[in-house]
Amino acid sequence: MSTPADPFAVMRTRQYAVLLIMAAVLGVVISFLVYWYLKLITDIQTWVYTDLPKSVGFHGEPPWWPLLPLAVAGAIVGATIRYLPGRGGHSPADGFHPGGVAAAVDLPGIFLASLAGLSLGAVIGPEAPTIALGGGLAVLAVKLAKRDVPQRTAAILAATGSFAAISTLLGNPLSGAVLLLEASGLGGATATIALLPGLVGAGIGSLIFLGLGSLTGYGTFSLAIPNLPSAAHLNVAQLAWAVGIGAAAAVLSFGIKRLALLVRPHLERLLLLMTPLAGLAVAGLAIAYAEGTGKPSSDVLFSGQAALPPLLEHSASYTVGALVLLLVCKALAYSISLGGFRGGPIFPSMFIGAVGGMALSHLPGLPLIAGAAIGIGAMTAGMLQLPITAVLITTLFLGTDGIAVMPLTIVAVVTAFVLVKWLTGPPSQPTAESPPQGTESPPQGDAELPRDGRPVASS
Repeated sequence: MSTPADPFAVMRTRQYAVLLIMAAVLGVVISFLVYWYLKLITDIQTWVYTDLPKSVGFHGEPPWWPLLPLAVAGAIVGATIRYLPGRGGHSPADGFHPGGVAAAVDLPGIFLASLAGLSLGAVIGPEAPTIALGGGLAVLAVKLAKRDVPQRTAAILAATGSFAAISTLLGNPLSGAVLLLEASGLGGATATIALLPGLVGAGIGSLIFLGLGSLTGYGTFSLAIPNLPSAAHLNVAQLAWAVGIGAAAAVLSFGIKRLALLVRPHLERLLLLMTPLAGLAVAGLAIAYAEGTGKPSSDVLFSGQAALPPLLEHSASYTVGALVLLLVCKALAYSISLGGFRGGPIFPSMFIGAVGGMALSHLPGLPLIAGAAIGIGAMTAGMLQLPITAVLITTLFLGTDGIAVMPLTIVAVVTAFVLVKWLTGPPSQPTAESPPQGTESPPQGDAELPRDGRPVASS
């Protein structure tokens, strides 16, 4: 019998030290670019929905206004999917599956499709395109500096760029690391070796992101909920609520994804016509909610990243009826956006979960913060199918309150995750598939980091 080789031996090589230095540099560059990408999205949203109506003679946003930008968004996204390489990135209706390296030729389409949808009102999150752009730009930058980059090294550098990008968005390197680690399915020594450069890039990148927010005065664009009432002491009634809300979130998550998959083929059949119509449908839901409640249409539109903190801080201004209508309209708009636009599932899921928890907190036995935490965690787990990430994100975003109600969040997350698995049914038989066009899949096996410019397979 032969003694297994030390799986961490590669970490003692000069090449790995160089890789960590490259990760730190990439963390600075990617975080800088992601900051201005998010700033551009925010500026376009403000200009389209606040400044433009006033500049054309209205005192504020007319009730019908969302129809215009969302029709434009649908036209841009449809044309991008139809004509540009890479189809604007992967369809979010298929779930959150980060993997592969976006080819350089695909990056403009990913950028354009995500910018149009996120800026003009589609109910979709920025995390999936942010990950794709961060990874693709990292590999592109290294290849421009050094053409003979081995595939294994390119995959690790792509993960580094994705780490830096998602960590700046989520506001915490740890949450970004856990998200990508859980989604990738890596484990053991392979995970440590491959993801340590990503942690370096994420940590350095987060510092750059915070520094830019302070220097520019624009602040950061990550989710934060600073002013919340203290969480109540936990009891058996809240535990029962966690199970019930977890089950309800599983059913709702399953329904949202199923509807998105039913809508998508019809939209893709006539992209240039049907995607603008999908945008108009999202606008119609936002208008119906605004007219029915007197609340802004932005509650339904966009990812919910910016709207979630004020929603929780001003929860007393929302009636149960308004919350129920918001839940229905946001969920339907979310399904349509998943089927027709390009983006990610995290922030709309969190927003919908918070709205559901807030509505149920009007019933006996469920405090507001507990309801919000349970709803956020359960919906995030149901949509992403990443339970550890769902618990971590919910806890970090709610701060000390999140820690206090973490047991309830865990129960709700596990309930939602398991029930969605049951609703989905038995897994289909695996089939051999080629990598999607425009991506480079990471190499398989136990290939070590390159020596002399070539990957070397270990024995």
